[in-house]
Amino acid sequence: MKLITAIIRPERLEAVQQALTAIDVYLMTVTDVRGCGKQKGHTEFYRNTEIQVRLLPKLKIEIAVNEPFVEPTVEAIVHAARTEPTGKIGDGKIFVQPLDDCIRIRTGERGSIGIGP
Repeated sequence: MKLITAIIRPERLEAVQQALTAIDVYLMTVTDVRGCGKQKGHTEFYRNTEIQVRLLPKLKIEIAVNEPFVEPTVEAIVHAARTEPTGKIGDGKIFVQPLDDCIRIRTGERGSIGIGP
């Protein structure tokens, strides 16, 4: 099992969900987060005062999948989250980590229970 964590632009969530649904990946957790990378934020004006906004709004998607579904899931996220045609700074990142165990709280089942298509 693997835990896939993707940080994406908020406006790309619908496209990512559609891409994941197309490959039968439905289970995910989505969290509003803020962060900065190469984008380094932007400048806004508030009451005639220039303000540097460094932490930009992003979404964090966490998906646990079985080994055979790691690459299809990553590819779906990459293609749906990328701004066209070749992407832009700030499109996001994907992290893939080993997942040692999964426990369903309701039943106490352990292992790859309902994870992935």
